[in-house]
Formats: sequence, C-alpha cells, structure tokens
Amino acid sequence: MSEALELEQSYSKEEIISELRRLADALEQGQPFEMMLDGTQIQVPPDVTVEFEYEENEEEHELEIEFKWNPA
Repeated sequence: MSEALELEQSYSKEEIISELRRLADALEQGQPFEMMLDGTQIQVPPDVTVEFEYEENEEEHELEIEFKWNPA
C-alpha cells in the first residue's frame, strides 16, 4: 500500500474566486476539473461528493470544503 499524499496551498482572494468559478463551471457541464496544487496536477471527476466542514475555537473559525471521489 502506498503512503497517503497530502498537499496544501494558500490562494489570494482573486485566485480562489477564479478557481471556484472554474470548478463550478466544470461541475455544471459534467466535466472534470483540473488544477495545480503545490506543483501536483489534480483532476477532480464530475461525479465528486462535496462536504462542508466547519470548526471554531477561541482562536479561529475554519470552513473546509472537501471533495471526495474514488480513484479510477
């Protein structure tokens, strides 16, 4: 079994607006969504499951959008 891969990248407000718009367009058209994340090409299939996760504590609030799919 291979090791799990975890990538993380921060985006400016303008960059995330553009990426989310491209993602919404791809999902609406039933097309895969491709993006670069920390130098790795990621392809999200159109039948992806989307989950929202919210956490808060005294120091910060956090909203995560998770996209889940099974590998081909």
